[in-house]
Amino acid sequence: MTEKLIRIKVKRQDAAVQVPYWEEFDVPYRKNMNVISALMEIQRNPVRVDGVRVRSVFWEYNCLEEVCGACSMRINGKVRQACSALIDRLTQPVVLEPMSTFPVEKDLIVNRQIMFDSLKKIKGWIAIDGTYPLGAGPRIAPDEQQEAYKYATCMTCGCCLEACPNVNDHSPYLGPQAMAQAKYFNSHPIGKLMAKERLEAVISNEGIASCGNSQNCVQVCPKEIPLTTALAELNRDANRFMLRKLLKG
Repeated sequence: MTEKLIRIKVKRQDAAVQVPYWEEFDVPYRKNMNVISALMEIQRNPVRVDGVRVRSVFWEYNCLEEVCGACSMRINGKVRQACSALIDRLTQPVVLEPMSTFPVEKDLIVNRQIMFDSLKKIKGWIAIDGTYPLGAGPRIAPDEQQEAYKYATCMTCGCCLEACPNVNDHSPYLGPQAMAQAKYFNSHPIGKLMAKERLEAVISNEGIASCGNSQNCVQVCPKEIPLTTALAELNRDANRFMLRKLLKG
């Protein structure tokens, strides 16, 4: 009986400054295998379809349960998590590419530092004095907790930035992830004490005005975060903030 094989086509790049190229591999099929499983098979036996042995494919992964966000890549043209992409649901050949919004370091590995830099710009944290016990924190109503939890699930995977047409080399836009996190931290009882500082970033040339409302971000978010809702509410808050600043002179 002939072993069933899966054809995997990988866009490769030997280093950040190297020219990318394509290689194809056939891997043994197993029921319920995901893209990570296929990449592991290539890692075990990195032989191309023409029989030439090459170096293993480089990619990132950690949790294998769509929590860490490390394995983001373009799979058959759509950005998603490799750990939750099942081979049985993908057309062949399965085409794997690194995200194009971020600098490629090697093969499918990209540098997502710009996302963490953006969090610094919108002050994506709760500022507290940790030098002594502060006691119990402020009580938050259950419905507010549920609303906030949606945004707390963000794993900085980069899918929303990859899908957003306004995040590119020609635009300063920080992207939907940073904007949604500004909304998230401004809704926290303690976090809202820094709301004005975050809104300054939101109304800057890197902020909400650069959002083109394409709504691509909400379609690809693996955690189904209501990004467009956050952007709409943040746009309202930014307009009010700007108006108050103008009235104050």
